[in-house]
Amino acid sequence: MTTQLRLILPLPATFRPGNTLSFHRRDRQEIAERVTDDALHKGIMWQHAPACLTVIFGPGQAEVRLSVDGRLPDIGPTALESMVRRMLGLTQDIDAFETRHRDHPQLGLLIAHHPGLRVPATATPFEALTWAVAGQQISLGAAVALRRKLIEATNIRHSSGLLCYPGARHIAGLSEATLRQAGFSATKTRTLLTLSAQVMEDRLPLDTWASTLPIDEMRAQLLAIKGIGPWTVNYTLLRGFGWLDGSLHGDAAVQRGVQTLLHAPDRISAQAVQDWLAQFSPWRALAAAHIWAMRTDVAY
Repeated sequence: MTTQLRLILPLPATFRPGNTLSFHRRDRQEIAERVTDDALHKGIMWQHAPACLTVIFGPGQAEVRLSVDGRLPDIGPTALESMVRRMLGLTQDIDAFETRHRDHPQLGLLIAHHPGLRVPATATPFEALTWAVAGQQISLGAAVALRRKLIEATNIRHSSGLLCYPGARHIAGLSEATLRQAGFSATKTRTLLTLSAQVMEDRLPLDTWASTLPIDEMRAQLLAIKGIGPWTVNYTLLRGFGWLDGSLHGDAAVQRGVQTLLHAPDRISAQAVQDWLAQFSPWRALAAAHIWAMRTDVAY
C-alpha cells in the first residue's frame, strides 16, 4: 500500500536543472538517488516512512511526485512543496546578487558564464548536516563513499528499490562499532551520534529552523557541539537551509578558485579568502558556489 502525491512547480526562465541533477549524481552507484537527463529519483524518509521523491524537469516547470510506503493520514502537500522549493534553490535571491555583482572584475565573469546559478539543497537539513560532517577534511570522492556506507548501514529501502537517506533516529540506533566499520573516524562517529541524539531530543530543532532561520542561534548551538567547526556550520546552512551568506573561506576548492581568479602565484591564506568573500555579503556562499562551478565541481 502506498500514498501518492503529485504537484507542479513553475520554474524561472533562468532555472538550470543541470545543477540540481549534478548535485544528486554524486554517487555513481545510485543506491539512494537515481538521476536521468531530466529527472531525479531520491529515497527519503517522510513522516518516518520510506518514500521516493521524483522531480521531472520540463519546459518552465517541474513535476513533483512523492510515493510513500504505507498509508498516511496527511501527506502534507504544503510541506512537500516547501521542501522541493528549498531543494531547487527557488527561495534564493539570486537576481539581486547578479544585478549587484555582474560587473565585478573577477566574479562578474563567472556570473556571465553561469547566469541563473542556484545552490541545490538536500531534502532535509539533517541530511546536509550529516553530509557536512562526513565531508570534513577529506576529498569529495571519499566523502561520497562514506555517505554511501552510512546509508547502507541503516538499510531503509523503499519499494522502488532505492535506499532512503536515514533520519536522526536511524543513525542514533547505530553502534559506534558499526559507524567505525563504515569508515567514520572516532571523532566523526561521536559527532554523528551526538547530533542525532540532540535532534531526537529537539535540542537541535532543524525542521523548525528551516522555516524561521534564526542564524545566530543556529550557529551558536551547532558550534557548541564537539566536532563541528565554522566550515561545517556554513556548509550546512547553505545546503540544508538555503542560506547564502555563510563564508566558505575554509573550503579547499574555494581557496584554489580564488587563487586562480586573483592570478596569485602562491597559495593564498584562508584569511585572505575570507577577506575577499566579505565584499559579496549577504551572498558570500553564492559567490563560493560560482567558484565551485568555475572548477566544474558544482556537486560538492
